[in-house]
Amino acid sequence: MTLIGRSDLDILPLSLGGNVFGWTADRDTSFAVLDAFHAGGGDFIDTADGYSAWAPGNSGGESETLIGEWLASRKPENVVVATKVSTHPDFRGLSARTVRTAAEASLRRLGVDRIDLYYAHFDDAETPLEETVAAFADLVTDGLVRYVAVSNYSAARIREWISLAEAAGADLPVAVQTHYNLMHRTEVEADLVPVAEQYGISLVPYYALVSGFLTGKYRTTDATGDSPRAEGAAKLATPAGLALIDALEEVGDAHGASIAATSLAWLRAQPAVAAPIASASKVEQVADLLAGARLELSGDEIAHLTRVSDAAQA
Repeated sequence: MTLIGRSDLDILPLSLGGNVFGWTADRDTSFAVLDAFHAGGGDFIDTADGYSAWAPGNSGGESETLIGEWLASRKPENVVVATKVSTHPDFRGLSARTVRTAAEASLRRLGVDRIDLYYAHFDDAETPLEETVAAFADLVTDGLVRYVAVSNYSAARIREWISLAEAAGADLPVAVQTHYNLMHRTEVEADLVPVAEQYGISLVPYYALVSGFLTGKYRTTDATGDSPRAEGAAKLATPAGLALIDALEEVGDAHGASIAATSLAWLRAQPAVAAPIASASKVEQVADLLAGARLELSGDEIAHLTRVSDAAQA
């Protein structure tokens, strides 16, 4: 098990992404995915108040609502739920009023008394950071949130948040979500990892499987007629990208593991990483994700994948 930052949130090192719930996964499928994840030892679920406002007919909050219904139905023990604020159509930005009212709305949809991990989803340049930091601190003081986190923040802004929180005697962020995977490493490793290591903050990477490319599903650049997600992943099927897939397959085969599980295992092994986020829109995808939370690669295997990855940075 793995602790998130300086918190007491002890989790299997994998976060199930809730972005698909109420979008590409309907209620029954979402429940089946959550059931399989929990039955396999998964206990860390990630969502956001804005999921999935982008889908036709949705207005935001659909993922939280389905997760809340699942929690009420199954009553699972020791499940950590993370959600985020700033992208719901009714609660955009990070003003103190927005943070408070959005958190209260998320609590209602999730059907819980307290949010385990609450992220500022995107930095809000129009709101003084001091106001946002104080708003999050108040949620912790009032018992609505256990731990504070940030998502899509630069290293400089994380340092500024920490400085303001320290000056106010407020809780520091325990996690940061960022775009990080074998195809996208340079900026994270140069800027965010040092901050995370300095302050005991865990990285919780999203796009861990690069929209499916790091599952080995897309080995051709021709995805005409497929979904925009598939077309985006297929564009990564360059010679360097395919060499990385081949290396992942070779390493995975030595462990009887899939390309996806091997990709997640490499990411788990990186400094400061607590739990990669990966979603499943089909229940049969869950087993590979869980395998990635348990697969242990050797130092030589990790170094080999890193070297091959160097040429594939996107």
